[in-house]
Amino acid sequence: MSQKRTYQPGKFEWSFLLPKYWGIWVGIVLLMLLAMLPWAVQQRLAHLLGGFAFKKLKSRRKTTLRNLEVCFPEWSAQQLQDNARQVFIDQMLGIFETLNAWYTPKWFQGRVTIEGLEHIQQAQAQGKGVLILGTHSTLLDAGGYACAQFFDPDVVYRPQNNPLLDMLIYRCRHTIYQNQIDHDDMRGLIRHLKNGRPIWYSPDQDFGLKQGVMAPFFGVPAATVTAHRRLLKMTKAAAIPLYFYRHGDIKDPQYHIIIEPALDNFPSEDELADATRTNQIIEAQLRIAPTQYMWFHRRFKTRPQGYDKIY
Repeated sequence: MSQKRTYQPGKFEWSFLLPKYWGIWVGIVLLMLLAMLPWAVQQRLAHLLGGFAFKKLKSRRKTTLRNLEVCFPEWSAQQLQDNARQVFIDQMLGIFETLNAWYTPKWFQGRVTIEGLEHIQQAQAQGKGVLILGTHSTLLDAGGYACAQFFDPDVVYRPQNNPLLDMLIYRCRHTIYQNQIDHDDMRGLIRHLKNGRPIWYSPDQDFGLKQGVMAPFFGVPAATVTAHRRLLKMTKAAAIPLYFYRHGDIKDPQYHIIIEPALDNFPSEDELADATRTNQIIEAQLRIAPTQYMWFHRRFKTRPQGYDKIY
């Protein structure tokens, strides 16, 4: 759970040298060393670590299996097991890919393709900001780095509880995103949109009904955020869906970005219709590479009276 930051983002503090942070410093050095490994070694480690996590993280495994069972009822029991395990492997691959984006970005040269870039360019040519509707992909910041090869994205994010870890991530992301906007900084978010910036926003998690409505997600009612509707109304920004994923031989992976046309008549006057439309867009994206999504989050945790429990 995140907390409101009480220090300047990205700033080094001398207190970070205290003994309580030494373990994190060791971890940072280890991560940098892992980023220097050849991809052949990284992807093998990801498969080993992913399989280990799938076996040991019983609660996350159970949630992942249940999510896939609900969203892909056509899959057999064996398919559910295989794909759930692949979710954990893809998450580990995403960690290595993110490390590569932070520390050895040249690894991505010649591996990234894009379609639909003109949709963002057209919106900006009209003087509009762009709210990029994305998902919580296991690719993490590797996807952001891929996008940054073609346009300059900003990102909305939640600060880390640990200030040293927050500083590390903030500094690493600074090489990818032009602006990092705290999720509590609504004024900053609105200002950047009004200034014509493209901002990554993921409306795909369950934050309860104080910030959303119950709308179908893969045919199952789910708490769906609606904050982006208000942002779009206030800023007159364009809502543009974007999805990125890994494909091809894992020994020589490629990355593809799909940018869809700006949504017309969005937001409408119907909150539920807009939430349903957003979920349908996300569903179509996730079906492209189902296991490259963070299914270990409890997407259906909010169950008002009259709704069957999922977990």
